[in-house]
Amino acid sequence: MSFKKTLLAAAAVVALPVLAQAQPVNGLYLGAGFGTNRLMETDVTFKGGNNTNDFSWGYVGVLSLGWGFGNGFRVELEGNYRSNDVTDVKLGGSLKGPGATGTVTSYGAMANILYDINLGGMLGGLTPYVGVGAGYIWHDYDSVGISQAGSSDTYSGTEGAFGGQAIVGLSLPISAVPGLSLTAEYRFMATSSPEIGVTNTAKIAGVGSASQKVDIEVDNFNHSLLVGLRYAFNAAPAVAAAAPVSAARTFLVFFDWSKADLTDRARQIIGEAASSRGAGVTRIEVNGFTDRSGPADYNMGLSQRRANAVAAELVRRGVPRNEIVTRGFGEENNLVPTADGVREPQNRRVEIILR
Repeated sequence: MSFKKTLLAAAAVVALPVLAQAQPVNGLYLGAGFGTNRLMETDVTFKGGNNTNDFSWGYVGVLSLGWGFGNGFRVELEGNYRSNDVTDVKLGGSLKGPGATGTVTSYGAMANILYDINLGGMLGGLTPYVGVGAGYIWHDYDSVGISQAGSSDTYSGTEGAFGGQAIVGLSLPISAVPGLSLTAEYRFMATSSPEIGVTNTAKIAGVGSASQKVDIEVDNFNHSLLVGLRYAFNAAPAVAAAAPVSAARTFLVFFDWSKADLTDRARQIIGEAASSRGAGVTRIEVNGFTDRSGPADYNMGLSQRRANAVAAELVRRGVPRNEIVTRGFGEENNLVPTADGVREPQNRRVEIILR
């Protein structure tokens, strides 16, 4: 199969509007991919001898339903379909047979475990991921064999086998639709060698044809390249990086999980807030928040400790303590709505509001 359709599909998606900053997949998502696959040459072993089949590049389609845990790990169920035409048949493994014919398809289901590698925005939102999967694949031989000048010797049949796969991919979020990402993947799939009960049909020109049931053993090793789309249902619009918002006179300071310690970036933002305090500012509100990954009473205390740490740094930078009001709101008022128990970096924050 030509790469043209795959490349055109990729170009159409890349033409979408500006790319967004990557966020961990959290909750339910759907994925789909389409591309090309290479079924590796296989020995066809049967009673009394063996042949060797070679195949053209074919096409592959994948649909998946998954769940992201918000920490990089994902699990999914996948349905897949691959098809390849036979290009060459070697009789006895060496002598080429005339007029190779037939198609080999495989289809089945797999369960995958994947991990998104967080690069911290180093590649502009591009997120690599790796994964492994296991499942059950049916292998179908349809009129595979040789055919020439009215004579033929072909076999057809289907059998299933357990298999596994390795996945290496890249995802790129699309800002126009929160939760939508472009994906590109390489997959290597292999199954145990299925023994297929086939109908062997031999036809001799001018004589007639005859059919018999035989068993053949084949290999199934496959390389696939896919492009596709993935949509996460509960993704929130991307939140801007921590920076002062001049119109609202509000500054955001973010914290590591379960921490109230100030990072170098946090101290820099607090310094900008202190420097922005000028004429007309009579009150500075310092409001602490947490994500929803811990007990509510613990989060309430943690949010207050975060607010106190920011207030202390403001005082160290020359802001009078009597102008500062600190409050802890715990896990309420999330910037990014999440389910209970989810770690979300954007929600672990302190808001400095100059009034």
